[in-house]
Amino acid sequence: MSAHQSRKVIYAALVGNSLIAVCKFIAGGITGSSAMLSEAIHSVVDSGNQLLLLYGIRRANRPADSNHPFGYGMELYFWTFVVAILIFAVGAGLSLYKGVIHVMHPEPINSPYVNYVVLALSMIFEAVAWTIAYREFNKMRGDTPLFQAIRRSKDPTVFTVLFEDTAAMIGLVVAFLGVAGSHYLGWHVMDGIASIVIGLVLASVAILLAIESKGLLIGEGADRRTVAVVRDILIGDTRIKGANEVLTMHLGPNEILLNASIDFQDGLSAEDVEAAISEFEAKIKREVPSIRRIFIEAQSWSGHQTDAQSIRGSD
Repeated sequence: MSAHQSRKVIYAALVGNSLIAVCKFIAGGITGSSAMLSEAIHSVVDSGNQLLLLYGIRRANRPADSNHPFGYGMELYFWTFVVAILIFAVGAGLSLYKGVIHVMHPEPINSPYVNYVVLALSMIFEAVAWTIAYREFNKMRGDTPLFQAIRRSKDPTVFTVLFEDTAAMIGLVVAFLGVAGSHYLGWHVMDGIASIVIGLVLASVAILLAIESKGLLIGEGADRRTVAVVRDILIGDTRIKGANEVLTMHLGPNEILLNASIDFQDGLSAEDVEAAISEFEAKIKREVPSIRRIFIEAQSWSGHQTDAQSIRGSD
């Protein structure tokens, strides 16, 4: 997915969450609803997260320099991890705190119909933002099943917004049930319980985001299909005996580092090997545009095995 598409999803979520946050804080202040105030905090955290993701995209697009020769693409993964921490610490933490306080000291909700109106408007805004994020993610995943696509995705911006918007939709339903339980049934503790449930939902989303971000931060390889394309290009050439090793790592959502160890046929001159490597690099970049940096090493199978054994021995 291009940076433009990612920004489109984030901007849509940012506008929606900002409008929703204002409405929720007004409603929470008027009615004194714990669940509504938790939802307001949730929207503020989401808005801040979208700003962090936009900042992360801008930082990640900086050109490579002497200190970071492979560029700054992985900085986006760092800011996604920061977003996960904020959701857990601020969003989930404050929601759980407000909920526990309200459960211990339940109070009736004033002007509950204000909450209903705000929740209904919030659902509309969130539904629009969620639909935009889901459509963009569908374009990216193609025919891949949803959860499998999330696991494979190397662009954290879209699935982060999708997770946040999904949590927001669940939170709005829970808040509505909490307000309705307090208003119609007189179970004022329901408002606090709803706030606790919202906090648990946010904590779950934060944990999922942290897990996904951790994998990207420590260096994830390209998907199997990409590696298979590279191997087919290499071993399909008559000048190659075999591919000893094909190593890949994502330096950003659309930037892959490739390091390959190749066993060339005996008798090839240095000029032939150099020409073959240049051809391989051009073909690989043409077939897989996301592979931006390629390092190909000419090495015999026995030499590669010796190196591998020495590395294992040093460990």
